[in-house]
Amino acid sequence: MVDWVKHAIAWHVYPLGFAGAESENDRAAPVAHRLPRLESYLDYAVELGASALALGPIFQSATHGYDTLDYFAIDRRLGDENDFDRLVREANARGLKIILDGVFNHVGRDHPFFRDVCERGPQSDKAAWFRLTWPQGWQSGNEPQYESFEGHDQLVALNHDEPAVAEYVASVMDHWLARGADGWRLDAAYAVPPAFWAKILPGLRRKHPNVFIFGEVIHGDYPAVVSESGFDSLTQYELWKALWSALNDRNFFELAWALKRNDALLDGFVPVTFLGNHDVTRIASKLSDERHLPHAVALLFTLPGTPFVYYGDEQAFRGIKEDRVGGDDAIRPAFPDSPGELSDLGAPIFRLHQELIGLRRRHAWLHGARVTVHHLENEALVYESAAEGEKILVALNLQEAPARLPVPAARELLAGEANLEGEGEERVAVVPAHGFAVLGF
Repeated sequence: MVDWVKHAIAWHVYPLGFAGAESENDRAAPVAHRLPRLESYLDYAVELGASALALGPIFQSATHGYDTLDYFAIDRRLGDENDFDRLVREANARGLKIILDGVFNHVGRDHPFFRDVCERGPQSDKAAWFRLTWPQGWQSGNEPQYESFEGHDQLVALNHDEPAVAEYVASVMDHWLARGADGWRLDAAYAVPPAFWAKILPGLRRKHPNVFIFGEVIHGDYPAVVSESGFDSLTQYELWKALWSALNDRNFFELAWALKRNDALLDGFVPVTFLGNHDVTRIASKLSDERHLPHAVALLFTLPGTPFVYYGDEQAFRGIKEDRVGGDDAIRPAFPDSPGELSDLGAPIFRLHQELIGLRRRHAWLHGARVTVHHLENEALVYESAAEGEKILVALNLQEAPARLPVPAARELLAGEANLEGEGEERVAVVPAHGFAVLGF
């Protein structure tokens, strides 16, 4: 993995929602220069503690960004290439890397390549780009049967066995890296054969040795996917699920099991960790007890991984994902024109993020730390994160009363709240009801 990722904290933004873009792309409408709105939040991202800006889809699409129409053009609802270039310059001037979202498993049904196939039939030079079944007596304008992404008719799956598709995807990734991007999130990577990525990533790395490339993988054999594809990392959905589930059920045994599995991943790669993204219910809504939101934030920044903060989570935004048309709208909201217009209600969680991100960046070794559980109850947990001769202890209490938790040899409180009692190996942290503490040595 490239060096800058060890220090990376990414602020993850879904630009179409953030900028208040229309839900459908009127391709006859003039370009709307909304991408520059992000520039007014670059200082906000730095103030938060971020060192990278991870953008959801920004390329020309029909609706939500994941039905791409042109990989080489900025979506007209966001702006144009000049807007992108300026955003890169302004972000880089503040020390922020740029990570783009690459939707390469499928294209929108109105993508010119697929429309060409529908018009010209099997004779189209793009016919092999898709997984098609032609009807008998095909006539121009009739759509063949095609494989789609998870049953969504508007998303036409690409044929990743076709060499021209691999060449095309590589050219798209190379184009935007040359234009200033620093990394790629590969959407729906679990649906693409790892061998496809193994063909194109080595060449990209030779041209762009500092690129960070990770895949969206929800479940499965994480180490095998990374090894076979050549990814630097992938999304750690197992840990995400265990984190909120353990807090809701007040069952730290579930989290302790997930931490063992996560620790094993570090032999091959460091995963991308998160509390929320554009596809899941907000963590502040997911938790059944809002008093445990600080615990979730503390876990994110004291466990190994490359942490991503989904825009609004740092303000304790609420939002529930629903399985219906428009069901993502609540988790992909518009932000006000400037940070000063954000509600003061989110200030306490924003400050908590600042505190814990600051701790994380002062202890960059946490990126690849190994975790050892020292004390485990249903409603109380003490674990050690350690690497490079350094370590911290984290004590979590979900009980209705203060908890006396063993923190041998801990010397100082780094974050949270606790009173330290006793000395040496008998040291105890008295953590308030529904409190947490991060302790140093």
